[in-house]
Amino acid sequence: MNESQSPQLDKDRQEQLLKLVAKSFYKELSNYGVDSSDIVTVSLHLLDHVTQNGKAEKMHGGYYQKELLIKNVNDQWKMKEYLQMDTVRISPLLPGQVGIICKWLEQELIRLTYVDFLPKEESYLTDYLFEEPDRKYFAIDYEDFFVGIMGAENIDLTHRKLEMKKFVGAPDYSGKGIGKRASFLFLYYAFMIMGFNKVYIHTMDTNIRNINLNSKLGFELEGIFFQEIQKSGNFLDVVRMGLLKNRWLSIYDIQA
Repeated sequence: MNESQSPQLDKDRQEQLLKLVAKSFYKELSNYGVDSSDIVTVSLHLLDHVTQNGKAEKMHGGYYQKELLIKNVNDQWKMKEYLQMDTVRISPLLPGQVGIICKWLEQELIRLTYVDFLPKEESYLTDYLFEEPDRKYFAIDYEDFFVGIMGAENIDLTHRKLEMKKFVGAPDYSGKGIGKRASFLFLYYAFMIMGFNKVYIHTMDTNIRNINLNSKLGFELEGIFFQEIQKSGNFLDVVRMGLLKNRWLSIYDIQA
């Protein structure tokens, strides 16, 4: 049996991921000034939600395979260089869109995330996004409106792997399912069009939403880089998650 197919290994990885999410949630609550007794109260409320919604959660198997269907991918890559699912589309990023990205990077909420690796000045950002052969970026459109970027970094043609980066920068566009659809389209591009074997990501351990989203896409915890980055004087851990092509195909019942 292949290691990635071992039920016990999957169970152990899931347990590690749940511990990580619990730790991250605790950190976030503490940062918001919630004291220990109130955190216990929050955990009891979470238990209530699990009791009430357990059946619905169980039906989805922990993944988005009931919501993200391969048959709903509109593959126009060969002719028009875009992929679309519902109202979300990804296509190659254009130099004329860099100015908009610079404005997004001015937002405090964006600066607090892991995207602060991007240069803030337009000329440097243009070079970063377009001048490196191991890097390729895409525009994310929602209802024909440019709302975010999706990137392939550290493209390794020898070992058929790459790092995925993304963020929705347009204000007031969170909670619309854009990130998960754009991610699914990107994975389709990486696995089905480019024939890569692995996609991996890095995220801060406090970004519970991102960890949860990527876990439901099929990503598994690969490791934790302790005190990897510093923000506002605090050293933060960075989580690495990975997704293999055969696992993605299996979860979403896709024929290669």
